[in-house]
Amino acid sequence: MLRIVISWLLGCVLLATLSSLPVRAEQTFNSLAGSWSGVGSMKPSDGPPERIRCKVNYAVDPAGEAVKLSLRCASDSYKMDLSANIVQNGTVLSGNWFESQYRQGGKFSGEHDNGIVRAKIESDTITALLTMQTTGDHQLFAMESPGAWISQVSIRLLRDRKVP
Repeated sequence: MLRIVISWLLGCVLLATLSSLPVRAEQTFNSLAGSWSGVGSMKPSDGPPERIRCKVNYAVDPAGEAVKLSLRCASDSYKMDLSANIVQNGTVLSGNWFESQYRQGGKFSGEHDNGIVRAKIESDTITALLTMQTTGDHQLFAMESPGAWISQVSIRLLRDRKVP
């Protein structure tokens, strides 16, 4: 069960990260830099949807081709601390992740095409498919993991305002 929870939370993080890519031909992570926060829901396969809250910080390399992220998400029942490193080569995305609460890690792969990111996260015990999109200071994403304890996740993030 913990592995499935990690799967949906990881999906949320990776979706937020990958969805920030602009639609331009020279896609970079530059538009993602900084802190974002938001809310959403997760759907256990055997119960009603549960509200989740997330906060993520993105540190982008100077060229905009790699990002390190730090994410915290919580619901009434779960919490997660995740770190990830994501690299971009053209439209191809790859990376690795580690979740410290449940001590799980793995890899992900994805592709950005016409403003839509489709990605797959996996480890020895987790597989999930993600779809995401970013517009300005808003990020929307969804994760599907059919048959898993957490079968669906939907999150909306907003860029945090900078305090002068």
